[in-house]
Amino acid sequence: MPMSFFSHFRWQDLIDILLNSYILFRLYVLFRGTYVFRVLAGIALLWVFQRIAVFFGLILTSWAMQGITAVAALIIIIIFRNEIRNVLQAKNLKAILWGFPRQSVQTPIEIIVESVNALSKRGSGALIVFPAKEDLQDIMKGGIQWRGLISKEMIASIFWHDNPVHDGAAIIQGDRVTEVGVILPLSHRNDLPSRYGMRHRAALGLAETTDALVIVVSEETGNVLVAKNSTITEINDDAKLVKVLQKHMGIAEEEPAYLRKEKLEVSIAALVSVLFITGMWFSFSSGLNTLITLEIPVEYTKHDPGIEIVDTSVNTVRLQLGGSGALIKSVQPDQVRVRLDLGNAVVGRNTLSITHENISLPPGIFLNKVAPPVVEVTLDKIITKKLPVQVDWVGELPKNLILSQLMIDPEKVEVIGGKRILGSISTIYTEKVPLDNIKRSGNKTVSLALNPASLKIAPGSKDRINLSYVVEPRAS
Repeated sequence: MPMSFFSHFRWQDLIDILLNSYILFRLYVLFRGTYVFRVLAGIALLWVFQRIAVFFGLILTSWAMQGITAVAALIIIIIFRNEIRNVLQAKNLKAILWGFPRQSVQTPIEIIVESVNALSKRGSGALIVFPAKEDLQDIMKGGIQWRGLISKEMIASIFWHDNPVHDGAAIIQGDRVTEVGVILPLSHRNDLPSRYGMRHRAALGLAETTDALVIVVSEETGNVLVAKNSTITEINDDAKLVKVLQKHMGIAEEEPAYLRKEKLEVSIAALVSVLFITGMWFSFSSGLNTLITLEIPVEYTKHDPGIEIVDTSVNTVRLQLGGSGALIKSVQPDQVRVRLDLGNAVVGRNTLSITHENISLPPGIFLNKVAPPVVEVTLDKIITKKLPVQVDWVGELPKNLILSQLMIDPEKVEVIGGKRILGSISTIYTEKVPLDNIKRSGNKTVSLALNPASLKIAPGSKDRINLSYVVEPRAS
């Protein structure tokens, strides 16, 4: 059985598995730690449940899961567009395809720690936010764009008591203070100590809902605290604050354990990606014994513009296709095409064989049988011929009238068509004109009756014929 299965394994399948595994792994690397990644994981779980529902024949559950998955994918693009934009706004393509997310400009941690220490000793309250991967624009309010380089003097001036923006938060990204006077959402937790003020609740409010880190300096006590996720921790020495900031910003540390943990996490993610994609490939490609028959129209390509197709033995062919059950169920007739090349065909009857090269199939689908295996195509050379116009009268004039004169304009028209067809035609008729309705002399405009329908009026010739007729009383 294994040998039988691997006999169908192609080098394209190996590339297919490796390419999709790497795409999945890159999505993990780029979006890990963000809400987008968590939602993507949830959608993947929904897809697994949907496949299980299909396997057990749970029709309603399967359709419901499929609909929820489709809607969730759309919601990701709309709601998390800012996070997706931030991830994809790389300086070069290499950062997306190969590199690991790192800050292009490192934050001067020593200056920040010294500044926080100085604020603490002076008793100046402060809120300093360090964003990570998630976008904060929809959560924060107010704020003034700053874009100033970080220095101890700048941080001291921002949180100086008489500065109008000192009660708000300062946002630090890279080596710059990007915004000041920012209003953060407040935490509504009831288990916080009574000594915590508005700054502490604002720090926790942002940390609980995003992946940002917030430093709080208490104006009353001078204590320094760090809010991350749902916890707020007091920091008693500068060395500890340095380590907290280094870990949050992904700056290389001297601790081998942290680096080993990072490498192990990435290696596990790569292995899971390969196993997941391989499992999906096996689920789609296993069991190549399901058959389906489709009726597909025949298309003709590369024929000479001066030649037209007059007749074919068949307009459609029946294809018996094979593949796994999952792939066969997803095949639609518009995904399959049968094309015959008329580049070497000649005027007259041509017999063309239908081979694998003439049939386009979706990946993973195989051709078992074609019926009929050959198609006869009759071609004719296109020519232009001038034919006289004749009116196709029907019915009879009233018995007391006689048609004494008729003028046809134009009397001849040029017609384009196959040489064999036009060779047997000596005149071209108008559409039927009833005589019963003619009571007096007059004019009428009628169309030409092109038969067969492959005939066309040549450019420059009129396709409408003007009739001028004279009727007179019949002599008694």
